[in-house]
Amino acid sequence: MHYPDVFIAGGGIIGCSIAWRLSQQGCRVTIADAGRLGGEASWAGAGMLAPGGEIDRDSVWARLSVESLKAYPAFVAELEDESGLSIDLRRSGALELAYNEHELREVTRKAVDQLTLGIPSEPLHPVSVAAMVPELSLAGLAGARYYPDDSIVDPRDIMAALKAVLQRRGVEIRERQPVERLPSGVTVLAAGAWSSTIIPGIPAAFPVKGHLIGYDLHPGAVPTILRHGHTYILERSSGFTIAGSTTERVGFDRSIDPRIVARLHDRARRYLPQLLRASPDASWAGLRPGVASDEPKVGRLPDSDIWLAYGHYRNGILLTPVTAQMITSGIMTDSKTPPLHPATPN
Repeated sequence: MHYPDVFIAGGGIIGCSIAWRLSQQGCRVTIADAGRLGGEASWAGAGMLAPGGEIDRDSVWARLSVESLKAYPAFVAELEDESGLSIDLRRSGALELAYNEHELREVTRKAVDQLTLGIPSEPLHPVSVAAMVPELSLAGLAGARYYPDDSIVDPRDIMAALKAVLQRRGVEIRERQPVERLPSGVTVLAAGAWSSTIIPGIPAAFPVKGHLIGYDLHPGAVPTILRHGHTYILERSSGFTIAGSTTERVGFDRSIDPRIVARLHDRARRYLPQLLRASPDASWAGLRPGVASDEPKVGRLPDSDIWLAYGHYRNGILLTPVTAQMITSGIMTDSKTPPLHPATPN
């Protein structure tokens, strides 16, 4: 049987996962990136695998997000086994905090809608919240919703493992080689916020900058994800605790603004004042890959051998397993079949 040669533009977590899956199927794969593998959004992401915090309405991609979360333990176990490297994945759960009765009603309403999508949650009284996170400030807390399935993964661990398995499988890796146009043959466009600069006329991708800050805490200090409005706090198994984030339309600017860092620190301290007394130990910014439709562009570009896998915005890490499966399945079945998903260019 003939297996296609595949060229992948973009070496983030999406592109590298597709390369891994295609190489497992016997394809000869080349992957190119303008920087180093995983050096952009995949490096910057906090790694929150949280449909409970991201989804508030039914859609195909909402259901695929739930499916992808369920696939994560097996995805990580397989990648650990093949790479020989450990990946920090933790089913930590998440608390959606409400600080007045209006917020509590909105949290409850959203939870009812989410249950029909397969996203379970349960209400918690402030006393129960205090038992779960003793360091959390309860000042003004009206209640919370607990999402037991929400999880955390370290995307840098995933990228290290992916690079190791790609090298072992003989995938040709071209780092620091910008892709200005795609070659002929079967290709995958997974260049995140840069995708539409490579193929004019496809749905426009654009960067959405986000600042994040980090603290070196003792492991277990923040046992579950904390969320309130645009603020979230999560802890890796090492104790490194991340707080975020911002949403900034400022082009391809990765600079760190000390004023924004200070505001993020103040927001995080509201919830954990005893833990976060000093300034952050780290700060950084990433460029999320946005698209105008707010849904990823995943599937075959009509009448071509080009497959699109970009525009995942805040959920690229969460949607990695299902995106890699969709693109790989489509290429291996027949590169001339109809698009995998209706969220394709129009």
